[in-house]
Amino acid sequence: MNLSGLFFLVFLTLVLVFFVYQKIRDQKLLKTVTKPNRGTRTERLMVLKLLKSGIPHQTIFHDIYLKKPGGYYCQIDLVIATKVGIIVFEVKKYNGWIFGLANQKYWTQVLAYGNSKFRFYNPILQNRKHIQDLRQQLPQFENIPFYSVIVFFGNCSFRNLDYVPNDTSLIHSSRVTKAVKKILDQNNPVKYRNKREIVNLLSAASLNGEKEEIKIAHINNIRRNFGY
Repeated sequence: MNLSGLFFLVFLTLVLVFFVYQKIRDQKLLKTVTKPNRGTRTERLMVLKLLKSGIPHQTIFHDIYLKKPGGYYCQIDLVIATKVGIIVFEVKKYNGWIFGLANQKYWTQVLAYGNSKFRFYNPILQNRKHIQDLRQQLPQFENIPFYSVIVFFGNCSFRNLDYVPNDTSLIHSSRVTKAVKKILDQNNPVKYRNKREIVNLLSAASLNGEKEEIKIAHINNIRRNFGY
C-alpha cells in the first residue's frame, strides 16, 4: 500500500470512530429523557435537538398518553415545561408540497409535481386539541400559557398555508432551536402554583406510553373516529 492509500485508510478509520462515538453519545443523551425505541425516529431527533440546545432533560416529556374521561387517551409527541409556560410539540415527517389553511380539517401533501396527493389531519387543529386536553388535567393549567409548535421533518415546503394563529409556530426542523428560544425570550415568566404536581402528571402520562394495552386501545380509538 502506498502512502496516499495509507492516509486514506487512516482517514476512513477516524471518520468511522467519530461516527460511532457520536452515535453512542447521542444514545446516552437520549436516554436521559426517553427510550431508544419510544415514539418515532423524528420525535427522538426532536428530543436530541432540544437537549443539545440546552433544554434540561428533567423538563422534557416524550410520547405521553393523557387519560381522558371515558377511559380514552390523548397521545402527545412532546411537551416541555418552561419558565414561560408549557410548549406542546406536534412532530411530522413529510416530503413534497404541503397545502392547507389553519382552520381546514385536512391538509394535502403533493408529490411528483402534482401526480400524487395525500390528505392528512391538520396538525394545528390536532395540537390545539392536545392543549385543550392538557388544560383539563389540572386546575392550575387555566392560568398558565401554552404554546403550540408544529415541526415538519423531511424535504417539504409549505404552500398557501395562511392564517396560522399567533400562538402557533409552524416550522421546519432546522428552525426548532430558534423557535423555542423566541418563545423563551419574548414571553414573561409565569408563577406555577405547584411545579411538582405538573411534573408528576407529565411523568405519569409518559409512563402510560410504555404500556402496550394503552397504545393499542388508543390506536383502535383513532381508527374508529376516522373510519378506517
